[in-house]
Amino acid sequence: MRIVGLTGGIASGKSTVSNLFKVHGIPVVDADLVARDALKKGSGGWTKVVAAFGNEILLDNGEVDRVKLGRIVFSDPEKRQLLNRLQAPFISSGIFWEVFKLWMKGFKVIVLDVPLLFEAKMDGWTKPIIVVWVDPETQLQRLLARDRTSEEDARNRINAQMALDLKRSKADIVIDNTGSLEDMNEQFQKVLFQVTKPLTWTEFGLSRQGAFSVLLSVAIGVLICRKFYNDGL
Repeated sequence: MRIVGLTGGIASGKSTVSNLFKVHGIPVVDADLVARDALKKGSGGWTKVVAAFGNEILLDNGEVDRVKLGRIVFSDPEKRQLLNRLQAPFISSGIFWEVFKLWMKGFKVIVLDVPLLFEAKMDGWTKPIIVVWVDPETQLQRLLARDRTSEEDARNRINAQMALDLKRSKADIVIDNTGSLEDMNEQFQKVLFQVTKPLTWTEFGLSRQGAFSVLLSVAIGVLICRKFYNDGL
């Protein structure tokens, strides 16, 4: 099985690339969706986060006000680190189970869409790693246009993440999204070809089909050994 890492920065266009993978039939495990589930009312993550940040982060229905919590943590590095520590075990286990379910269905290529892929040390799970890159000014302007937020808030959110230039230096594949959607689509087609090429023997061994092949080979070997043993007796 090939687990492809997909990351970028806020307003870099990562979600667009993620959707392109889905359109082409490649399953995507979205860490943001897993994180939302980890914060649902009554969950283990919800309990820990509310205990740490207080009931003032809750909406009237008891769910976490994600916008309010975001403003708190994006403006305070210590609180952001605290939130990440509290959520990390629940997000990691959630991602594992999503990958396992796709493995059981027999998918050979899976994309992990994780904004904090490097920060959360999940890059070791994935190969290749794709970074969707954009220059800082374009990133800022796109975020301001998308969220209709203040420049201070936008800069806080951008600065809360690892710089895209640093992420780019750690990538196996870089998609430059400073241009048009047509430019991105052209780059994506080349990336799609790379990630869907035949699996290596190691990757095949990690797939469900590979595991079954190993088990079948072992079973046949055991039967043959048993036959020789019985004939010898």
